[in-house]
Amino acid sequence: MSDDKRSSRSLTQRTITGMLWTSWGKGAYTVLQLGVLAVMARLITPAQFGVVSAAIVVIGFSAVFSQLGLGPALVQRGELEQRHLDTAFSASVLFGLLLGTIIWLGAPVAAEFLRIPDVRPVLRALACVFVLQGLGVASESLLRRDLRFRWLANLDVVSYALGYGAVGIALALAGWGVWALVAGQISQSVVRNGALLIRRPPRLPPSLEGRAFRELLYFGGGFTLAKAANYVAVQGDNMVVGRFLGPQALGFYGRAYSLMSAPAYAFGTVLDQVLFPAMAKVQHEPQRLAMAYRRGVSLIALLVLAPSAALILLGPEFIGVVLGHRWALAVPSFQVLALGMLFRTSYKMSDSLARSTGVVYQRAWRQVLYAGLVLLGAGIGQFWGIVGVAWGALLALTVNFFVMAELSVRVTSMTWANFWEAHVPAVRLTLVSFPFVWATTAVLRSWSLPSLVVLAAGALVCGASMVIPWIVAPQLFLGRDGLWVLEALRGLLPGVRRRRVPLPQPEAQP
Repeated sequence: MSDDKRSSRSLTQRTITGMLWTSWGKGAYTVLQLGVLAVMARLITPAQFGVVSAAIVVIGFSAVFSQLGLGPALVQRGELEQRHLDTAFSASVLFGLLLGTIIWLGAPVAAEFLRIPDVRPVLRALACVFVLQGLGVASESLLRRDLRFRWLANLDVVSYALGYGAVGIALALAGWGVWALVAGQISQSVVRNGALLIRRPPRLPPSLEGRAFRELLYFGGGFTLAKAANYVAVQGDNMVVGRFLGPQALGFYGRAYSLMSAPAYAFGTVLDQVLFPAMAKVQHEPQRLAMAYRRGVSLIALLVLAPSAALILLGPEFIGVVLGHRWALAVPSFQVLALGMLFRTSYKMSDSLARSTGVVYQRAWRQVLYAGLVLLGAGIGQFWGIVGVAWGALLALTVNFFVMAELSVRVTSMTWANFWEAHVPAVRLTLVSFPFVWATTAVLRSWSLPSLVVLAAGALVCGASMVIPWIVAPQLFLGRDGLWVLEALRGLLPGVRRRRVPLPQPEAQP
């Protein structure tokens, strides 16, 4: 075997192994998140959730600028020197301190803009998170660059369980209300960034070199601009709801959005965190990038499209089981938002490709367009309540999916026919699966069975109606991309003999 083929195989194996470990981490994180949310939703009122949700919107947007994209620049950069690491650490800490101070001083202005006075002390308490995150930027970036996904996945689970989960629930039980959520956020950040510093401590004393900063900032500037626009897009509907419809409406909408986006975000983040550093290593090999992109979007569609259709149908039971029946007003907006689960997940694949190839400024203007459409759609939709806001956000998300796909198709020199072909097996699978889920749900609802029973049965039928077609007719319901992933997974399982599956001949790649 040639060195190139051996290197390619090694990177493929490490990438797939990284996906498995990151999937474990995000899966466990999502389960923990749902469990913690289920407990806290019964201890904390929607209005209190709304106050913290409003603060998180401001904190999250500000965090985009606290690091100036220096962490991703460390991952993407081909030639990385110690001076880049020292500069990234020092600059991230300094900007974290600066932004934390700005948030503390500007909290009254933010509270007045959001028309939620109670958000001011919450913002001031959460300002310390910027310093904590700045301390761990360089350490985390080095671990991602080295593809240490197993350790990072376990860190996310442990920090959430010990920080947000244990501290937040304990204080919520003690009656702390809003401050239980605030303390949970801070504790999670302390645990996570403390562990990163122990694992990859920075070189002391810290130093800041102007040339290294400029070299990192070219990529980091485009990344930050796109991330800022993307954050406005992701949180813009929440800002509109909080400002025009009030904290209680934001509590309902925010929980609906969080529950809908958690699985999509987790799966999309798995691909993003693994494929961004992996594709950056082959950023000058367009054929390998094209194949990785096609396989990625095909896998996303196979795993997301049918479950999202089932989740729309089972929305009332899902909200009732997870949050309780007093949150029933969140159901319609949840169902509307769930329509875009595939788009929300798949565009992260396009994001990873754009960043790994360095086209961050072409990505940036598309994210600015996305943000503007979200604000426009949510602003118009708010006249019809939170359901109208959800429809506005969905339309903006759809446009973003297409413009990001166009960028990816152009960068990889794929054809649109090749892109859409990757989605065909998932569409077939959904058309087979959905009628079974619908029939099962309709029958169980007619018998007036508990929500938990209906939800569990619907989930089981959805899973079975996906797996059985994969087994019976893999060529039809997995396609050549899904079969490739299946073969690659078989090759990683010890003691399992790889069975050769006949694959359709791939189209010629440029």
